[in-house]
Amino acid sequence: MKTRFRLLSISALTLGGLVLVGTLATSALSAQTLLDPVDGSLSSPAATGGPLNLPANPTIFGKVDPHLRRATAIVNGEIVTGTDVDQRLALIVSANGGKVPPEELERLRLQVLRNLIDETLQIQEAKAATIEIDDEEVMQTFNRVAQQNFGQNPAALEKYLTGIGSSSASLKRQIKGELAWQRLLRRNVQPFINISDGEVREMMDRLKAAKGTEEYRIGEIYLSATDETKPQVFANAQKIMEQLKGGGSFVAYARQYSEASTAAVGGDLGWIKLAQLPAELSIPAASMSAGQLAGPIELRAGYSILYLIDKRQVLTADPRDALLSLKQISISFAKGTTEKDAAAKAAAFAKMTTDIRGCGAAEAAAAPMGAQVVANDQIRVKDLPAALQETMLKLSVGETTPPFGSIEDGVRVLMLCGRDDPKVESGPNFEQLQSQMEDDRVNKRAQTYLRDLRRDAVIEYN
Repeated sequence: MKTRFRLLSISALTLGGLVLVGTLATSALSAQTLLDPVDGSLSSPAATGGPLNLPANPTIFGKVDPHLRRATAIVNGEIVTGTDVDQRLALIVSANGGKVPPEELERLRLQVLRNLIDETLQIQEAKAATIEIDDEEVMQTFNRVAQQNFGQNPAALEKYLTGIGSSSASLKRQIKGELAWQRLLRRNVQPFINISDGEVREMMDRLKAAKGTEEYRIGEIYLSATDETKPQVFANAQKIMEQLKGGGSFVAYARQYSEASTAAVGGDLGWIKLAQLPAELSIPAASMSAGQLAGPIELRAGYSILYLIDKRQVLTADPRDALLSLKQISISFAKGTTEKDAAAKAAAFAKMTTDIRGCGAAEAAAAPMGAQVVANDQIRVKDLPAALQETMLKLSVGETTPPFGSIEDGVRVLMLCGRDDPKVESGPNFEQLQSQMEDDRVNKRAQTYLRDLRRDAVIEYN
């Protein structure tokens, strides 16, 4: 089932190597880091709670310990059980390769409970609107996930889910919730969204005027803090940075900890210009390379951790979109090989690869050393490790990269056999841009719709 709404689409979500479904929410900028469009000042929630007129240092009466609350709830009479939470939590833990620290698991569990409450409200609202999602539709999507990962074998997918502590029922419930929400928004929101031709033409003119300027796709984890809580929040931010540098998933940590509006999409701010960020964030972002982290960065009302997902020039071809034809030439080391022997063999391998005269001679040159040659004709530069991308862009056909690897993994080089350069970007056409603008507007209305459902819900916690 295909739909043009980003929020509404059943999207691919990789969990520990398994592609599962997940909801894509809007890529709106963080409310905590937007510059005010009028005076350019940094917008942030007031310490006193804004219109609620809350005290800056409230006194809490009674002991509150959220860890004593079991993760179950009754949503408008429908029970969300502890088993529901555990099985959905298992999918998220799998997404992090099982690397969620025990001390953070409880906070993640509470976030999962909130997600399940939203999902329940969406299904209930769809049902109230006489929208029914039958089992066959759910099974079609479930089978598609199985096809992508297990070669059309739903039984293998069910076995995998059971093995990680989840279940097919949990995944099917998630699928049902997304399908129901899609159909509900298509009926109750999309027909009332209207993007005029003038708005689209104005946006196209702005894109053309911005041609060649740089855009950044940035992920953010925002943690709010008052003067009293800053030391503790800063310490928490440092711990998150340590986990991220150790291989933790930025998307998972943003979903779990970020207090910005972009938490639902893993902290993704979308493609933005640095002028849209406050100076505290734009200055470090300008010097970052794709894949780099920065933070904790102190803001007026908290701390941010930034992750540069990618950067590009507006309406300009990205050389990293070039398709390469490559040959990988590699050698391995026998178990127990000493560093001295490995270094000598690697040096001989390096000399051999530099002497190869073009891709056609690769196999013959590699044979005396017992090196393996593997060819691939459809490798995009940006899909290569970041450390290799610049090197590959500088190579001419027939040249090789410097050797790289280790004793455990072996040593290899990549030989460039051909390159198809990307075409200059012409930007979206009128219909595509209109569709994108409609998507954004539907996303914003959908968020308001869900907030209304939460406000009117009767929820009991056990």
